[in-house]
Amino acid sequence: MKLTLRVWRQKNADADGAMSTYEVDGISPDMSFLEMLDVLNEQLILSGEEPVAFDHDCREGICGACSLVINGDAHGPERTTTCQLHMRSFKDGDIIDIEPWRAAAFPVVKDLVVDRSAFDRIIQAGGYITAPTGSAPEAHATPVPKADADFAFEHAECIGCGACVAACPNGAAMLFTSAKINHLNVLPQGAPERETRVLDMVAQMDAEGFGGCTLTGECATACPKGIPLMSITSMNKEWLRATRKAAKR
Repeated sequence: MKLTLRVWRQKNADADGAMSTYEVDGISPDMSFLEMLDVLNEQLILSGEEPVAFDHDCREGICGACSLVINGDAHGPERTTTCQLHMRSFKDGDIIDIEPWRAAAFPVVKDLVVDRSAFDRIIQAGGYITAPTGSAPEAHATPVPKADADFAFEHAECIGCGACVAACPNGAAMLFTSAKINHLNVLPQGAPERETRVLDMVAQMDAEGFGGCTLTGECATACPKGIPLMSITSMNKEWLRATRKAAKR
């Protein structure tokens, strides 16, 4: 396959960025998207140009580091992570636009790499439990209803990639935050911090400068792990419950 790539190049957060056009040839349909970028970078290095900076780690679809907007879609045309997107999703001769996540809370570090530490600070605000866990407990030591366990596991699948923010027209982080809150709040181990968790994490999310949620649903559509939109409504109920309890104290 021969492709035309229009890639966002930006030296650092303070520099102006622009799209640069590159031609790549000999791309196998079985290559992953990141392998295709590796081919581009080898080509750039051999020609004495600076390679394109992009973020990645596991290349197995489990870490969420490979954050790219491809032809206007977070992670590209398939509902998967960029590292698991294969070039057979494109056609010979295609023009592909490749950009970083676009959100005020995700400043560009260089080229396609953005700083997603805002997510880390949201987690630090309340995404933990204080109950001592020690070694692995017996399987039935703490009974958890199956419905609650399924709900927690569904939300625990969030890998924090930020596709929800990149896809949201408002740059909101509600789906990510709700997944992390709902994962812990439904389990008995997370009960001691149930109210403070939702209040502190939502407050930190707002402090990071993410946009407001208008429930357009683009976040859930872009999520590679299928976190449902109802996660946000569940978090909103938790937040109202915690706010009312705090007001009575």
